[in-house]
Amino acid sequence: MNIPWWGYVVMAGLSWGTYVPIIFYGGSELGGKANARLLAILCVGGAYFVIGVLFPLFLFLTGQQQFPSPVKSTGLVFASLAGMAGAVGAICVVFASSAAMQTGLAQKAINPDFNPATYRLLIAPIIFGLAPVINTLVSSVWHPQKDNPFHFGFDLPGWKLWVGVLFVAIGVAIVLYSKEEAEEKKKTGTPPPAAKTIDAQPASIPTPPGTPLPGTPPTQP
Repeated sequence: MNIPWWGYVVMAGLSWGTYVPIIFYGGSELGGKANARLLAILCVGGAYFVIGVLFPLFLFLTGQQQFPSPVKSTGLVFASLAGMAGAVGAICVVFASSAAMQTGLAQKAINPDFNPATYRLLIAPIIFGLAPVINTLVSSVWHPQKDNPFHFGFDLPGWKLWVGVLFVAIGVAIVLYSKEEAEEKKKTGTPPPAAKTIDAQPASIPTPPGTPLPGTPPTQP
């Protein structure tokens, strides 16, 4: 396929960027409860099997890609660990959604004005803010070499790393703050119900006995 490298980068970003909202919606459409979350994980595993197992086998068996040789055990082990990390992350996202909704509903039971989806909306910003920081820190410590996967050493990163970490923290904080700010505006922006008013009647002026009321003809003597 004649796709440039940046095309694959964009597709990877689109895939990972849309994963969380799609799995949230899929889990809610399946019922939103614990058994539905497990079914959502099963669907994720089925998709992984089709794309991650059947598709590479198809390319190897049809001769479109040559099977690598030799195959080292360290490569198989660490590649499998990478797959496990991806699968565990997918499972954690699914269960994070369920746990966040349960926490939100418990908070709503205490405060009826609380939005139970508040915690769930914070999952994606925290995940995508935390992942690149951990990726960079691990890469700064772990330096695997050929036939030596357990080679460690600390390379002091430049100032750009710390500035990037600071920007990530600020970005997540802004996302969380803007969410709370939006919720607060919803609460304070709703006009209070109009109070019922009673039309005041003019006080009646006492009249002497025998005085005709206004608008009535005088009586004849």
